[in-house]
Formats: sequence, structure tokens, C-alpha cells
Amino acid sequence: MPTPNEALDFAEVRRAFDRAAADYDAHAVLQREVCDRLLARLDFMSVAPARVLDAGCGTGYGLTNLRSRYPEAELCALDIAPGMLAATRARLPQSTWTQRALQRLTPHASRLNHLVCADLARLPLAANSIHLAWSSLALQWAPDLETTLADFHRVLAPGGLFMFATFGPDTLKELRAAFAAIDDAPHVNRFVDLHDIGDMLVHAGFAHPVMEMEMLTLTYADLAAVMRDLKGLGAHNAATARRRGLFGKSAWARLQAAYEVNRVDGRLPATFEVIYGHAWAGDKTRLADGRQIIQMKIANKRAGR
Repeated sequence: MPTPNEALDFAEVRRAFDRAAADYDAHAVLQREVCDRLLARLDFMSVAPARVLDAGCGTGYGLTNLRSRYPEAELCALDIAPGMLAATRARLPQSTWTQRALQRLTPHASRLNHLVCADLARLPLAANSIHLAWSSLALQWAPDLETTLADFHRVLAPGGLFMFATFGPDTLKELRAAFAAIDDAPHVNRFVDLHDIGDMLVHAGFAHPVMEMEMLTLTYADLAAVMRDLKGLGAHNAATARRRGLFGKSAWARLQAAYEVNRVDGRLPATFEVIYGHAWAGDKTRLADGRQIIQMKIANKRAGR
């Protein structure tokens, strides 16, 4: 099933997050709130992971909390942007970091912390090497979500847990509608529906997926403040078919007017549909095409006289 992000320019995505790394935390109010809510869901999970992957770690806010929760675990921080990994390193300066693209994680590297610069669609990790795969507000940048979920299933050990938060289709609906009044070019990313993500998890081999959704709203004094926050997060338009160059004064004035219809009690809303999910890797005895793997042992009996 094709997913909306196949039309994203991922070189631009990397550049945007790299540029945003230095000031990201000043704009990441919603991202921290969602991460905290996702962390709270771990209270209901019976897991003691030896290795934890934070996929799309950003500046390391979630990773810091995961380290506190699982102090004996080996941590792997993965992000597409080198600047974000540098911020993560600075946030956890007392840690022992090995900065390399890992082809495999060895069982003898207990409590080491790894910085890995890679995208979500090509995890440079060995099969069955991770016990908890965690991703807070990064999956929406995956180029092909179904393939990405299958790769998370590949790297998870049997019985491993995948927990994530991502954005749903109604995210930034006010901004999308305002831009639609200006032209037909894509200005706001398209996001995958909760039910489609659940189907993809099952197709990828995950067991017992659980999905939840909630709407969160930030309010702003004006449209310029909305756009500053998005740029500060590295979340501006990266569609391959996006308009290049700045808006002219006339187009910007029309965009502001179109957004103003949403003003309530003197503030402009920006809506975010947040999807939370978790699923288990299961016993991993089925191939990708659904065929069951059956283990057979053949006893070598010596014939008697």
C-alpha cells in the first residue's frame, strides 16, 4: 500500500532537522508532551529490555527518560540528522557513546550507548537484536511506512515490544485548509490513518496491535507564530512538488485571511491528531508471506544388532 510520504524530499528533510537541532527544544512543547504521554504507557507494559532503540531520537529527550527507566539497558539512539545526534550526545554527556553505523549489536556490549545516523526505512541493525523499539513522532517522516514497520519487526527479538506515537490525517488541518485557498501545491504533509497503520502492523508480522488517538491543540497569537514553530522544529514543507521560494506579500495576506476564520477567543488554533500504538514481535515463526516456520529435530538412532 503506497503511503503519503513517498512524495517527500528526504534530502530536504535531513537538512531541515539538521538546521533545527540547535533551537529545537525551544519549540518542542507538543513533542515533549506527546513523549511524556507515550512514556506513561510503558507503566502498563511488563518489559525488561536488554537493548532499547530510540528511532528518531531528536535531541534525546525521550532517550534520557528511557535510560532512567531501564538503567541496565544498552541504548541505541538513531536519527536521520547529525545535528540531532550531536544534541543527544550533549544531553547525555556522562554516557559511554560509540558513534558508528552499527551492522550488528553484540551481546558483549552491555550498557554501551550507540549513536546511529540512518533513516527509519533502512535500520542498520541485525535481525532480532532489539528488545524495545521506541519512536515518538518520527514515523510520519518514513518514506514508505509499511516497509518501515516491517524493518522494525525484523530488528525486534522474539517477544520484543514496539511502541510509537505519530501524527494522523487531521494534523494541521487549519493550515492545510488555508493553503488550499491559495493554490493547489502541497504545503502540509499528508499523514496515515490510524486504521491503516494497524493493518500495516499486522501485515508486517506484529501481534496484538493496540491503537489510540487523541486531538491536541496549540494556540497562537498569529499565523507567523505558527510558521515559526514549524520551522523551528524542522517540520516545514518538504514535499518534492512543493513551491520553491517565498510567498509574495499578496499570497501571504490571503493565507493569513484564510487562517483567521479559525480564531477563537483571540487565539489561532493548530490541531494535531496524535496516534499512539504498540504491538509485539511475537514468536517470529512466520515468514513475511505468512508461511509458518516449523522447527524439526531429527534424532540419530543407532541401529541395534
